[in-house]
Amino acid sequence: MKRISLVLVFILSLAPLRSLAVVQERASTLADRQAVNLTIYNDGTALIHDRRRVSLNAGLNRIAWRDVSASMDPTSAVLDALGSGARVSVLEQNFDYDVLSQASLLSKYVGRDVTVVHPAQFAGDRERRETARILSVDGGIVLQYRDRVETTLDGRIEFPAIPSSLRDRPTLALDLETPNSGSQVLDLQYLTNGLSWSVAYIGSLSRDESRMNLTGLVTLTNSSGTSYPDARLQLVAGNPHISTLQFAKGEVQPGTTADVYSVGAVRQEDYFVYHLYTVGHPTTVLDKQTKQLTLLSARDVPVTKTLELRGEPSYYRRADADLGDRLPVSVYVSFVNRGGDLGIPLPAGAVRVYENDSRGLSQYLGSDDIGHTPRNDTVRLQLGDSFDLVARKRQTNFQWLSSCRTASSYEIDFVNGKDAPQDVLVVEPIPGDWSISEESQPHTKSSASTATWTVHVPADGRTKLTYTSNVSWCR
Repeated sequence: MKRISLVLVFILSLAPLRSLAVVQERASTLADRQAVNLTIYNDGTALIHDRRRVSLNAGLNRIAWRDVSASMDPTSAVLDALGSGARVSVLEQNFDYDVLSQASLLSKYVGRDVTVVHPAQFAGDRERRETARILSVDGGIVLQYRDRVETTLDGRIEFPAIPSSLRDRPTLALDLETPNSGSQVLDLQYLTNGLSWSVAYIGSLSRDESRMNLTGLVTLTNSSGTSYPDARLQLVAGNPHISTLQFAKGEVQPGTTADVYSVGAVRQEDYFVYHLYTVGHPTTVLDKQTKQLTLLSARDVPVTKTLELRGEPSYYRRADADLGDRLPVSVYVSFVNRGGDLGIPLPAGAVRVYENDSRGLSQYLGSDDIGHTPRNDTVRLQLGDSFDLVARKRQTNFQWLSSCRTASSYEIDFVNGKDAPQDVLVVEPIPGDWSISEESQPHTKSSASTATWTVHVPADGRTKLTYTSNVSWCR
């Protein structure tokens, strides 16, 4: 008896599916859309929440949800009915991304008959119509007529109908069941590729080079195959593992919020172990469009400019007399991400720095990349090399004191061509257990493996730094 009951249940469960064949398909277009939310991640993945008001009949419905992303992951699509008492069950869903085009239409008619319309040969003649079968469209069209085969087309082709599998735009076909008739607000969420964002920063140094105005611009690119008019835009800085990330149903939930900052038109908040930036106004993101939005605008950010000559740990291991003539001295600009209009997590991006010349015209100084930078962290930008300050570096002595210990001496000669004095940081990464036994001026042990000297070079003058290092290679 129990076995018979199971069979009956199975047969009854198939009844609605069989009757879907006679259900009239209805299209849901952008005109039905109530809201759309884009959450875009650093890796080019985006989460779409597409909310529409759709009229449904009690029982079975077939809805063609048009204008979805052509790059959507159909396995991630989830449909929810919103509002009290709303109930919708998804029986089946099919992502139709074979979009109607001349090539796709021809390929669908391979092996089928079409009408070829030949143009009139002479004035007063009529067009000539002829039935032909499309044999192939690979590398060119091949047509079989009643009495011949041709590989060229001298007219146009008329098709009897558009195949049902071809859509004029990417569409998610949904077979739904609901106990109630009437309009319901449905939320379709899915993951997609084709949407990406990056940040570029523009820094403008003051004339005394002690402060900088910093602007952060988000560049958003949409190649997903559809547009998103008046979208609520959110950007996530971080690298979630998309295959295991779970998204809340219904309203987009940013997670537990620990800190929230508003920067101009963008709201920033903690989001799990990432950072979420919400644009405060709706924005239209068109297909095949690149647009820019202001992420932050900070004025009078205190900066520090340093000139630095950085060494290499390799020459402490061997005798190498000439270590470089006219070595460039690099210029760095640094600031701390706190205070004023800063103090928000800065997404990774390129920073381009400018400064006005004597005529007030902005000139490019250089650029550098930064990684994701949390609050209170220091940003260091290497902008280029000094033109007027150069160095020559020589190893003046190298000897093995024992099988595990070496002593090496160095001379660095700085030449300053400017009419103002300049200070240079000499940063030497020294391997092993080391000490400085002799030096022309005192160093600072700036880390366990780094010795740093601040060398003052007078205007139109030169300064020489000498030192001897002792390194123990055995532990």
